[in-house]
Amino acid sequence: MAGRLVMTFVMDAIESVDIAADTTFALMLEAQRRGHELLYLQLRDLGVRGGRAMARAAPISLRREPGRHFSLGEPRQLALDEADFVFQRKDPPVNAEYAAATQILSLCRRALVWNDPRSLLSANEKLYALHFADLMPATLVSREIPALLSFLEEQGGQMVVKPLDGKAGEGIFHLRPGDPNLHSILEQSTAFGARWAMAQAYLPEVRRGDKRILLLEGEPLGAVLRVPADGESRANFHAGGRAARAGLDSGDHRIIERIAPRLRQDGLFFVGIDVIGGRLTEINVTSPTGLQEMNALDGARYEERIIERIEALLARRG
Repeated sequence: MAGRLVMTFVMDAIESVDIAADTTFALMLEAQRRGHELLYLQLRDLGVRGGRAMARAAPISLRREPGRHFSLGEPRQLALDEADFVFQRKDPPVNAEYAAATQILSLCRRALVWNDPRSLLSANEKLYALHFADLMPATLVSREIPALLSFLEEQGGQMVVKPLDGKAGEGIFHLRPGDPNLHSILEQSTAFGARWAMAQAYLPEVRRGDKRILLLEGEPLGAVLRVPADGESRANFHAGGRAARAGLDSGDHRIIERIAPRLRQDGLFFVGIDVIGGRLTEINVTSPTGLQEMNALDGARYEERIIERIEALLARRG
């Protein structure tokens, strides 16, 4: 194991964390178990002085005790390059605040930042997958309702529409002709033509599950199948999806082999890809989840491999 490191986590409010499911919480606990110093902050705590990324960060200690899962020390002002590692784990939406915070983190020179802030700014979780459009279901990105209606017809009458900046299944609709709410949903999804929406061919295999595969530096860490609840088209855990054990098949490996070189090139060290029926639907880069569900199903502690890899990279840098 590496020596004691200072590891900083930029994340959502710690009091809102679901300790039984949150991936960031599991990563922090493992870093703490290995003797590293943990610092906690939110986007609002970031700033810049003299060209250096600064933060008001608090020492934090964690425990698996619902309702009293953290203790914070006295916050202090520091240059983020005083830390060894910065994990940016803020959930979407990727809005102006998120973009500005990411640009601030790009000013770090010494600290290792995951994922690379410059790539986070260019890797929209929906659009980034389109670098590999041949691996995806038929996809259209548009803000024009007539174009979306035409796409629906081209796909045989069923499609999924989702916002470009959403998370956890928010704003996702399974659309079919004859739905009396069809035009209203498209109006809301595009804000009456003011914003882009992504439409994809509906994959009926989603009833068997949407596979989340976590990748560490382009290599598969593990997978979990998210099975939608009865009467629900979304498989996301936040939308009631059930976790089921999942292995990787030849189609999954084909997808991973294609995208891995680009992920490594772009400094996207820890990502989650979504695969339905052998088709890539998204590449999640901001705060991919599913680790604790994988642990429970596989009897594993996948966070150990992630923290070990960070230690090895920092030891190599000296």
